[in-house]
Amino acid sequence: MTNTTTTQPHPLLIKLGLADHPRVVMDITGNETPEADGIIVVRNPSTGLPLAGVKLDDAASYEATTAKSAEAFKTFRKVPAPLRGELVRRIGNEYRTVLEDLGSLLSLEMGKIKAEGIGEVQETIDIADYAVGMSRQLCGITMPSERPEHTMKEQWLPLGPVGVITAFNFPNAVWGWNAMLAAIAGDTTVWKPSLLAPLTAIATSMIGEKIAAEMGFENIFQLVIGTDDVVGETMIADKRYPLISATGSCGMGRRVGAVVAGRLGKCLLELGGNNAVIIEPDANLDLALKSTVFGAVGTAGQRCTSTRRLIIHESIADAFTAKLVKAYETVNIGDPLDESVLMGPLINESSVQQYENAVSEAVKQGGTLLTGGTRVDLGGELSGGHFVKPTIIRAPASNELPMAYEETFAPILYVFTYKTLDEAIDMQNSVVQGLSSAIFTGSSNAAQRFLAPTGAGSDCGIANINLGTSGAEIGGAFGGEKDTGGGRESGSDAWKVYMRRQTCTINYGDELTLAQGIRFE
Repeated sequence: MTNTTTTQPHPLLIKLGLADHPRVVMDITGNETPEADGIIVVRNPSTGLPLAGVKLDDAASYEATTAKSAEAFKTFRKVPAPLRGELVRRIGNEYRTVLEDLGSLLSLEMGKIKAEGIGEVQETIDIADYAVGMSRQLCGITMPSERPEHTMKEQWLPLGPVGVITAFNFPNAVWGWNAMLAAIAGDTTVWKPSLLAPLTAIATSMIGEKIAAEMGFENIFQLVIGTDDVVGETMIADKRYPLISATGSCGMGRRVGAVVAGRLGKCLLELGGNNAVIIEPDANLDLALKSTVFGAVGTAGQRCTSTRRLIIHESIADAFTAKLVKAYETVNIGDPLDESVLMGPLINESSVQQYENAVSEAVKQGGTLLTGGTRVDLGGELSGGHFVKPTIIRAPASNELPMAYEETFAPILYVFTYKTLDEAIDMQNSVVQGLSSAIFTGSSNAAQRFLAPTGAGSDCGIANINLGTSGAEIGGAFGGEKDTGGGRESGSDAWKVYMRRQTCTINYGDELTLAQGIRFE
């Protein structure tokens, strides 16, 4: 057992009100087992040192939270949608006041660089702005009836309490995508965040809870922080949640999907990705280089949209790969709160081991290690951090590299070559996941083949032309196909998943007229 104690709160915890929060324990002595004394120790991935302890929910507190959410829904669904939009508008404005501090806390706890941490909070602000407009556009359609003096229409109605389960890598924005749209839909939200980033979740939820309470909407946004066996399994089996929105691994999604389907509930699943970039000979190679580096190295490869495979035409592969290696070797690794740093740590030691195992296995399978492949000891206060080098592995001439078909949440890029565009698209589609994809080309024909309306192009939920696999905007629906789960969050008509559709027929005449010409006299 490793004893750890912290008595000096990090300044960010004080500024954001976490040091005095009833869930947060600043004087901690315990081990890394989440169940120990009902407290989980949250560690800084850049140092390995504890930031704070967080109290876990048990079965009783989960039940109390869920009951309050179900009761609050009965009242909140009656609030006019534009007023629900006003709630979201005020929440977005409150996030603007803490944008840098909350983004910095996210970087401190999760390890993504400060620019990305602030950018993630900006995503929540953006989806709040988007949701405000949507609150006046939750429109159904009217349809002509085949019967005289009849009218048909559809309307969208609040669904109920929504259970939101999020992963460590986006501990703010994914909640925002769900909670802001659920709120304008008239739903309440209970959030189960990752145990690897609960401090950001508490700070994020505090703002929603505060603004809702100020407007008289108690228990609209709530938080349950607990283990999968005590909280997670109970939540996905709970019929009081008509919708479970879950972000995580494909294996987790299969479990959630099976349990929720067993009670005939609805799922919104955002699962893994094994995303590829195709580069054609006529592409803007400087643009492709920058985009590939960001896609593969950003967030230390811990995005579901991270670029994991590079599929490049054989005529330019050697020269481009040499430039890519050179660019990788200039990536500054270190404290993610240092604005000169481009890549922070992996989330924990287990992730480092998975990275090392993946590199070792890929080399055994015939891959050539071009750069990286090792952990990094930065010394000093960062000596206990979970830092690794961004890595490029080139597949053998046969393009056979089984390890590349497995998603490793780390900065590992596998390089493949191709002869024809059809071959490249087949390679891109050959993995079980179907989240994000990209092609760099100067040819409109190649771009259109990649986006073929017949479905013969990219089989992913996201397909980009001349930009990388990461960096989705909130205006478009985000999600993927195949083992990625088929879910869609954020923009477009994603709001519909948080509501239920009702078809209404109105007879404004005095006669009984049946459909399909049926006579009953």
